[in-house]
Formats: sequence, C-alpha cells, structure tokens
Amino acid sequence: MGKRSGLFFAILLIASVTQVELAAAQSAGSDTFDCPSGVISSVDGSCVSEEESPAQGLGPLGTSPGNSQTGGGYAGTGGVGGAGGQLGQQYPGLQSQGMNSRIQSLLDQGGLNGSQSQVEALGEARLLALQGPAAPTDFQLMVRASLGRLLPVYGDSLFRQVPTTFAPLREVNVTPGYVLGPGDQLVIRIWGQVNFNAQLTVDRSGAVYLPQVGEIHVAGLPYSQLQQHLRDAVSHIYKSFDLNVEMGQLRSIQVFVVGQARRPGTYTLSSLSTLVTALFATGGPSVQGSLRDIQLRRNGQTVTHFDLYDLLILGDMSKDAPLLPGDVIYIPPVGPQVGIAGNVRVPAIFELKSATSVEQGLQFAGGLSTTASLLRASLERLDAHKTRTVLDITLEGAGLATPLQQADLLRVLPISPQFQNTVTLRGNVAETGRFAWHAGMRLSEIIPDSQSLITRDYWERRNQLGVPGPQFKPEYASNPDNYSRDLNGYQTNTPQYDRNGVPIFSGQTSLNGSTQGQQVNGSQGSGQNSTQNNNQPANPASGPNSDPNCDPNAENGSQQYQVGQSSRANAPNGTNGSQNGEPCASPGSRSLADEEQASSGNLPRPPLTVALPVPEIDWSYAVIERMNPQTLTTSLVPFNPGQLILDHDVAQNLALEPGDVVTIFSQADIKVPQAQRTKFVRLEGEFKQAGIYSVLPGETLPQLVARAGGFTPDAYLFGSNFTRESTRVLQQLRLNDYLQNLELEIDRSTIAAAASIGSVDPSATAASRSLVARFRTIRATGRVVLDISQTASGIASLPNLQLEDGDRFVVPSKPSTVNVVGAVYDENSFLFRNTQAVKSYLRLAGGPTKSADGADSFIIRADGSVVSRHSQNGVFGNTFASLRLNAGDTVVVPEKVPRPSGLRNFINYTQIFSQLALGAAAIAVLR
Repeated sequence: MGKRSGLFFAILLIASVTQVELAAAQSAGSDTFDCPSGVISSVDGSCVSEEESPAQGLGPLGTSPGNSQTGGGYAGTGGVGGAGGQLGQQYPGLQSQGMNSRIQSLLDQGGLNGSQSQVEALGEARLLALQGPAAPTDFQLMVRASLGRLLPVYGDSLFRQVPTTFAPLREVNVTPGYVLGPGDQLVIRIWGQVNFNAQLTVDRSGAVYLPQVGEIHVAGLPYSQLQQHLRDAVSHIYKSFDLNVEMGQLRSIQVFVVGQARRPGTYTLSSLSTLVTALFATGGPSVQGSLRDIQLRRNGQTVTHFDLYDLLILGDMSKDAPLLPGDVIYIPPVGPQVGIAGNVRVPAIFELKSATSVEQGLQFAGGLSTTASLLRASLERLDAHKTRTVLDITLEGAGLATPLQQADLLRVLPISPQFQNTVTLRGNVAETGRFAWHAGMRLSEIIPDSQSLITRDYWERRNQLGVPGPQFKPEYASNPDNYSRDLNGYQTNTPQYDRNGVPIFSGQTSLNGSTQGQQVNGSQGSGQNSTQNNNQPANPASGPNSDPNCDPNAENGSQQYQVGQSSRANAPNGTNGSQNGEPCASPGSRSLADEEQASSGNLPRPPLTVALPVPEIDWSYAVIERMNPQTLTTSLVPFNPGQLILDHDVAQNLALEPGDVVTIFSQADIKVPQAQRTKFVRLEGEFKQAGIYSVLPGETLPQLVARAGGFTPDAYLFGSNFTRESTRVLQQLRLNDYLQNLELEIDRSTIAAAASIGSVDPSATAASRSLVARFRTIRATGRVVLDISQTASGIASLPNLQLEDGDRFVVPSKPSTVNVVGAVYDENSFLFRNTQAVKSYLRLAGGPTKSADGADSFIIRADGSVVSRHSQNGVFGNTFASLRLNAGDTVVVPEKVPRPSGLRNFINYTQIFSQLALGAAAIAVLR
C-alpha cells in the first residue's frame, strides 16, 4: 500500500505543476510576436518552431494519416485538429482552440512574421480547422421537397472552399491612408549634412528614436503625412539634408469575429486587412449567418454595415473599411430567404434585405436564361406559417412587380419546344428542315421539282469518283512489277477491293439489323449493289482449291453502297489482301469461274465497278404525319411523289397544315416491287460484250445476254456461276439455324451421357464444339445452280430467270483439268479425258489413303451440283466409280471421322457392372 500511495501522490504533484505552468502561459497572453510560427503549445506554452510545423505531417489539402491512438481528438484529420502527424506525436497536447470550442487564435498568412514555409504551414493548419459542409437548413429541405433537388445558399460556396495559400498582405503596397501604430517597421534614409540609414520599429508608446534628434511620435499618423512629419522633426537639428522613409514589415492586429460566423474566434491579421479580406481569411458567415448586414464595430460604435451582395452581384466595395486592433466583426442571423429556381442563370436561395420584387429577385439570380418563358412562372408561398399556396404570374409588367415574401419559391418555367406555324420536311430530300407555314400552303412549295429530292450524300459520293486513288499514281503504272502483290494479283499496301471491284468498308449495323458498309459521312442505307460472293476453303491443306489467307471471321456479302474507287483497309506487307474481308468456304466449293478469275494474272490495280452511290427515291409513296389538335391523335396522309413532281398531278398537291411532317422515302427504307427498282447485273467471262448492265423492267437472263451480244465460241456454260444476293442472305440464315440446332444437340448429348454413364469425355465435347466453331466460319455463296446441260452452248439453253439487282453471271472458258482433293495421296489437278471415269482419276491421285472414308466420297460438278456415292446405289450395285466426269469437276474423298473404339466401350461397361456388383454386395451385407 505504501508504494501505491507514493505513486498516486507523485502523479497528483506532476498534474498540479503542469496546470500551474499552463495557467502562467495563458496569463502571458496570446501575443505571437515572439513566436515565428504563430502556434503556441497548450502543454508548456512554448512556441512550436517552423521545423515542427504541422505541414510536415499533412497530406493534400491539410489531411494526414492521423493516428487516433496517439493523438486523440479527431482521428485522421492530422495536424492541429487531430494531433496526428509528426507534430501531434511530438506535442500530444497541441490543439486548435477553435476545434475544442475555445476561442481561436491563429496567425494570418499576411502578418509580419513568416517565411514561405510558415505561411504554407499555417494555411494547411487553417484548413484543418474547417468543418465539413453544413447540414441543409429547414428552408433548403422544404425547397427540395418541391423541386426534387437541393438549392444552394447563395454565397455559401464562396467561403466553403478556402484556398491553401493567399498572397501575403505584406507584399502589397501601403496605401496613403494607412495609420501607423506600435509594431510597424520604418525604413529611414537620411543623406546630406548627416548620413543615416536604419530600420526602426514603432515602440509601444508609438514613437521611434533617431540619434541626435530624439524620440519622434508617429503612432496615429497616416502614411501620407509620415515623411513630412519626420522631415520637420529632423530639420530642428539639421538644415541641409534629404530624407526618404518607407514602410518595412507591418504590424499585426487582433480582431474578433463573432455571431453566425463559420469559425468564430479571435484572429491575428495584417494591419492592412479590411473587413472583406478578414471575412475571406476567417471563413465568412455560416449558412445561418447574414450576408446582407455584416457589421464592423469599434469602441461600441458601428463603423459600417457591409452587404456582401453588393460585392458579389455589383462588384461594389465602397462600404469596405480598414481594420484596427480590437475591432469586432459581427455577423447577425440570416434574414428572410426566398428560393429562385428553374430557367435562371444562378438558381439558389437568396436573402432579402428590404422590400424586394420578383424583378429584383431575378437580378440576384443573374437574370433569365435563354430558354426561360415569360408567359408563366410559379410562385409557391407560405402564408402566415400556416398553409402553402401557389400563384401563377407572368414575367412581364405587373408580374415582375409582385413582392417577394419570406419562404417564397419562384420557379421560372422553360418555353415550349413546339414550333408555331411550321411544316417539317425530312427523309430522302436535298435539304431537310422546317418551313414557315402560311394559309393555302401546299406540297409543291416545299418539294418544287425532282432536284429537291437529290440528297447531299449523293453529290458527296459522286464527287469522290473524281478523286484518283493511290493505285492510279504514275509510278504504279510505269513500274508495276516493283511492287509486291497478293495471291489475287493485287498490289499490297494499296486500297483493297473484292473480286467484284467492290471496296470493302468496315461493318456497320443498320436499323433493320443487317450489316452494311461504312459510308461517307456516316450516312445509312441498305445497299442494292454487287456483293462479295467469292468462296475460299477454310482448310489450308485442302489442295489446289484452298486459300491459306482466308479470314474465318469475315462476313461475306455485306451490303454496301460504293464510292467508285474507294479503298478498303490496307493489308500488311507480304500478306494476301483476302485477309481483309474474304471469308472462308467449305473445301472444294470454290466455283470454276472463281478459279479462272483468280488465275487471270497480276493486275496493276483492283477492277472498277459501277453501283448505286445512294438508295434511289421511292416514287410511289410518301406520307404526311398530321396530329389532330382536338383529339391529339396522329394520322397518315399518303401521296404519290412521282405523280406530284413528274406528272404535276393537281390531286396529289395536298394542302398542308401547321405541324405537318412530310417524309420522303427511298427504296432502302421501303422495299418496292422489282419492276420499280434500278438493277445492275454484272456479266463476266466469255461474253462478246462483258460488262455491267442496267436491267430493263421485266428483262430476263437470256434477254440480257442477247443484249450483250451472246457468248463467245469458248464459253463453257456448264461451268458458269450465277450468284444472287437475296439467295446468299437466305442461305446464310439457314446455315445459322442448322449450326444453332447442332449446338443444342451437342448439349443434349453431353447431358444425356453424363446422366447415364456418370462422366463425359471433355476432349470429345471440346472437339465437337471446335467443329461447330469452324462451321461458323463458312459463309454462304448465294450461288444458284442453273441446271444447264453439259453440251449447252447457246442462249436458248439458259433458264428464263428474272434478274435482280446485284446479280452476277460469270461464264468461264472450258477448262482442261479435273481436280481430286481430300484423303488421297496426291491432291492435284489432272488432264480431262472424255473416256476416263472417277476410278481412273483416283488411281492417278494414288488412291485413297488409310484414313479415307471412301463410302462418303462425292463429286462437285462444274455447274455447282453435287453427286454423292450413296446416290449411285442401284439394282446392279454402286456405280459411283464408273461415273464419267466433265471438265472442271472435282472429286472429294473425305477423312474418316474417329469413333470410340470397342475397347473403350468394353471398359465403360465393365465399370458399370462392377459398380452394380459392389452395390448388390453392400445391400447383402446390410441385410
């Protein structure tokens, strides 16, 4: 007990000594002239040096990794408030007097004492004393209930975000009206009969001492009279001299900020400070404080009433006043408030000082915005703190003179977006826009002729046709062999085209979900022109018909409107241009016509093409959208633009009404009958006049070929290739449906196997999915088998087929080879002989390999038809090997598909039976 009692009394003694020292330090006053940093420790009353400044322990904006365990107070705030950082650890009792509800005593940056590091440290310390945003006032909450959002108090943000540094006031020129006082430093220079140069500080009695002259009283003098006052004092002793005096370091003064201030307390400021600068330095009024009647009191008298609205709105500081030691800045409670929201430049809550009208309130809010309506504004009012009412006023005349009252909420409404007395023209026209409506207005006034239906996009694309591409440069034509080429004979590092001469654009999805080429200026369309119909094998090892440079991710045949000699993406050096957009196809499906075109030799540039630059106008249908002003229902009034513009039919020249919307469609917007469409068909190969032809209404394939002069003697009609875009789209849809069903079947098989056997071979599942993924790289060709006989040679043998836009008919010359591909020892092309059958060509290729599936062999005829081995089963056996081949035919011998071995099945069944036996034995034991 004796040791514990002694320890207890020792603790009491230390605590009492500490309290005595603290009381002595506080009785010495809060004068900070002898403390350069301006921060006094509450532990022992000593001055904290600049090296111990809170800035060393602070992070950005005054925050620091404060330690709540070591510093106490506000953990995490660091510096003074939270006693965190280096300063808080070294002086645990150091606190900001403003943070613990005591009177604040922080030296301002603009004071006498201070290096740059001290100024920054004190700026950071003051930020730590700032509290977070104040809670919304009751009036703000009421306004939010009406508007759905919180309105700020006008002027509050001006003091909420205090900058980390201010320009020190000691660097500002001293004004002539500055009043000298104790602590000011004077720089006095005298030369002539006497030489004197010194820096003198005004003492507490208000005087400075000059040798041989004596004490000169200067306190209370304005700076403008100081030099003459010193000259008069020195002239009593010396006659012939000159004198100059300047202000050195200025004194600091102590002022009080009280009332509804954001941070009330005492502040040590520069003697150059004024009421306005003091407000910014001390944090200004709180949200509950008035900005309209800030009072500066001195010796019991009010020196000035300052209205911050004069400064913020008008820029008027005429009522600002300089501060003197002991001044009190009093901020009274806020006065009546109103909210102004809606279409004004500065929506906020404003304070009223006297009788204020709606017009004056709008001036506080910066005036009306550009879209504000003068016809109606809503004024919500609180009547006698009992009920809330709403007044509808106009912002003209008497409405602007309406007086505002406490708790009013003025909402300025926007103007209506409706266009009065206008007619809108849109769609496939030269200039879309709005036209002024007048009585008796008709369609012919906004669509006067056919030229008004030619879009700007049409002319922009036409203009592109006259711009030469890089492939037309002279060095290409003069030295074509000096440039690398791809497998198709096109220059690499030049604009890329498909074999139809169609420039390949990056894919872009249209409104109807189809993929379209990227067009000039981003315009949209669902093109009606030539498309990519070329097919290349996906397997690089599939023989002479394969293309190792095909792109399995390419989309074949995407519709696009052409820009003549536009380019597609450049291919890398030494690569095949088909990598940029050419899809893969199944092995052996490459047509005879494509083979001939691919081997036609090197081309100095891609082939040109002719196509529609933009969709053409729909001359049979346009519409007027009209809304009934009584029932507010919309009706459609159709008319025929062809009869209106071309035939000048008066019956189609309909009268227009205000608000009508006239829409002109193109053939890409609404599909028109084939007879009304502009159709371009490409005839290539063995034609007397091969080229691109515009199809006449109702014209068939034989008629178009006859118009082109017929076939040449070398034409091989059996190997011709006819492709159609609409067919390609349908084929691709069917292929996608099949692959989707195949994936579902694989999933069902996997689930069934897991349920029956208990385990699934992951490698088999992965192989199945890999096969489906490869199938997805195959793109439909759009080829139509014309069913032409092997000996056909004239126009009469062609089917009577109606033509569509984008059709392509290629007639090759008769080849001299037959192809054998697949699981044979020598995939190759062999000379065609009329007397040889399938077995002869298989013998020339070395015969099927061990992995060949001869039972599933098939023949791809030159016309695109397929003959399988199974289709040749008959009464006398299978006659597939004895079939005669035609020139250009291809024999395909597929590989065998691996199947599970008998040993694997035996192992699986053995495991099942062993598990059943173990289960039966276990049941017997349990019994």
